[in-house]
Amino acid sequence: MGSNSTIAVIGGGSWATAIVKMLCENESKVGWYMRNSQSIEYIKEHHHNPRYIQGAEFDPKQLDLSDNINRIVGKYDVLIFAIPSAFLVSELDKLKEDISDKIIFSAIKGIVPETGLIVGEHFYKKYDIPFENIGVITGPCHAEEVALERLSYLTIACKDESKAKRISKAIESDYIKTKTSDDIIGTEYAAVLKNIYAVAAGIANGLGYGDNFQAVLISNAIREMKRFIKNVYKMKRNINNSAYLGDLLVTGYSTFSRNRMFGNMIGKGYTVRSAQYEMRMIAEGYYATESAYKLKKEFDTKTPIINAVYAILYDHKSPKKEFKKLANKLD
Repeated sequence: MGSNSTIAVIGGGSWATAIVKMLCENESKVGWYMRNSQSIEYIKEHHHNPRYIQGAEFDPKQLDLSDNINRIVGKYDVLIFAIPSAFLVSELDKLKEDISDKIIFSAIKGIVPETGLIVGEHFYKKYDIPFENIGVITGPCHAEEVALERLSYLTIACKDESKAKRISKAIESDYIKTKTSDDIIGTEYAAVLKNIYAVAAGIANGLGYGDNFQAVLISNAIREMKRFIKNVYKMKRNINNSAYLGDLLVTGYSTFSRNRMFGNMIGKGYTVRSAQYEMRMIAEGYYATESAYKLKKEFDTKTPIINAVYAILYDHKSPKKEFKKLANKLD
């Protein structure tokens, strides 16, 4: 993968907007597909996304904006997908262009509901894209802090190190530090699981649990994550690295975390539907919980936190009662 390869972002939300901002620090032209044509026209005129992280300013001359996914996909070598996992299949259904020769990087922190697969596996199994051409962009990194140009760290994972390095160079800057990894499966599962644990942290906060309990909850969550990922894909990894523990910490504790916000509302008594309606944003942890719960049965993994969140979100159990039971299982 050469330094002249072209890069496009698929998605119009906050994380997609943040990735485009990072790319614009180094790339002369960045492709950007978003389905909302009104947002495209607004960006061209006002130089920022009207709906997400408005503090991120763009030079429209650097952007190749389009609401036609086939035009962008056909034109660019590297495609960074940054749309909610719940909408991935419906967007891919629009494709007429062949993507089997494309390099795909996922910035989606969720499991594809229709297949129960993480995004990389979905592209591998459904579009015959070899794992050497699939990568993952993971945190800890909030889109809002990228817009503010606060120092942040990203891990770029790919089996082909040259591809990971190409993306690293494309997004690093004075305020973005990067490192590479070959653990594409583990880092992607970590990005999925940390959203579930952030929902749990939010529920605890909404129920009135304090910092002491939150510390124990997150401590147990990283051990649960380690067991889960080890059973799904065994390889040598340090679970305390930023891509795993760091991403869990920022998502579990930050006020920018939409998953924590969603959980907080559930803990305060909102129904799932009412919380989703009021947020008007996708909390990936909700969808990830169902998929992870099914997977943990397949791999026979001990996951008391995932079990509790599933019981609350999908079996409509009392958050207060479920967390009282969960508290007795933590150490």
